[in-house]
Parts: sequence; C-alpha cells; structure tokens
Amino acid sequence: MKLPEGKKIYFSSDNHLGAPTHSESLKREKIFISWLDHIKVDAHAIFLLGDLFDFWFEYKEVVPKGFVRTLGKLAELKDSGIEIYYFVGNHDLWMKDYFKDELNIPVFYKPQVFEFNSKKFFLGHGDGLGPGDKGYKRMKKVFTHPISKWLFKWLHPDLGVRLAKHLSVKNKLISGDEDAKFLGEENEWLAQYAKRKLEDEHYDYFVFGHRHLPMEIQVGEHSKYINLGDWIAHYTFGVFDGNEFSLEKLNKKP
Repeated sequence: MKLPEGKKIYFSSDNHLGAPTHSESLKREKIFISWLDHIKVDAHAIFLLGDLFDFWFEYKEVVPKGFVRTLGKLAELKDSGIEIYYFVGNHDLWMKDYFKDELNIPVFYKPQVFEFNSKKFFLGHGDGLGPGDKGYKRMKKVFTHPISKWLFKWLHPDLGVRLAKHLSVKNKLISGDEDAKFLGEENEWLAQYAKRKLEDEHYDYFVFGHRHLPMEIQVGEHSKYINLGDWIAHYTFGVFDGNEFSLEKLNKKP
C-alpha cells in the first residue's frame, strides 16, 4: 500500500463497547465516534485491532443489540472510500461475516503482514501469542471449538448475550484486568514474541492491542513493538504518516 501525499494510517484497539454498563460505555463510544470524525479528513486506512466490543456473537439472524453509532460511522467512512480492516480479539472472537457483508469491512482472525511505503507491519490483536497468556490460551481452545460454538448458539439470544456479558466483565481471565500492568521490557510476552519473529524475517513494526497498556519497545535495531493501549483508561491510538509510526493520546476523555 502506497500512502497518498498528506494521508495517514490509523490504528486503534480495545474499546470494549458495552462494558461495564450501557451508560458508561455510551460516554466512551461518543468519544470514539468524535475521534473517527476528526481523523476522516486525512485517514487513508483505519485498522481496528480487536475488542471493539466487550462481547460479540453472531447468531444466524441476530447480532448483539446496540453500537449503532459506531456501526453507522464505520459504514459512513467505508462508503466514503477509507479502507477499514478489522482483527478479532478475545472478546469478539465469535465474529463471522456481519462486518464483511453489511459494512464491506474485511475481518481477520490471525495476525497479518502489511507493507506501507516500504515499511513492513506485523499486525494482530495479540491474544494467545508469545510465551505468556497461558490461561487465556487454554480458554481460547474451548471457546473456539466447533462444539462450544454450536452449543452456545442454541441458547436464546436474551440468555446467551446476558450470560456472556456477565462473564466478560466479571471473569478476570476473560476481561484481562488481572494482566493490565507493565511487566518490564524483558518480560512483556508480546515483545518476546516479536523478537522471535525477527529471527526469521525483518519487520519494522509489530502493532498489537490486548494488553490495554500503551507501550513502545525496541525489539531490534530497526524494529519496534507497539501496544496501542485502550479506550477505557488511556485513550491512545497509533498513527503512521508514511515515514514514522507514533503512539498518540487523545486530549479529551471522560
């Protein structure tokens, strides 16, 4: 992808819309919408790196209620010609084809490699990668198993969504609250993962979410690992202007 003059690529993750309550989520959602309105002037592409929603499950004919402001704004931006890419996270790993069919936004379930202006990016949500996150890795195997998904879809949506929302907020393993502290550069498992990937191939930037902590770590002489933070406590996002990547913070928050 070659960036046109004056255009930028934006990266965001971990909004967790819907949590912890509808009213609290709505405040953050409106801020996110305002940000999307602000960046649409110079955005060439937007990458959403997972957990936009605190819970998402697609039944055959039903999706979770709410989020119309976000979905409408994404549709508007996509229709205007801005490329949007979505990566599922650990809270929306049951996403199927709604974004692709309704919004024309491609959905990725695994990390992907993109090249912008000769800079190579390794992009993903970050869950289940590297040597840590062992509890979640076990949980993910259960949640993504075809039998688990088949059983869940037979729950009435009123019951299934309510149960899932409760677990998403209350279960520390699912919510990630227990891990939202800096472990030190040598102990950050996504940084370790990036270093191992560099043994086989060069990447200029590894960009992930999941950790809810904005951070930049040099993982090679010409390579950086960036975590985008979140839209709950930090309101941080990434920007690539065609030459350099920067991690930026929204000036206004609740």
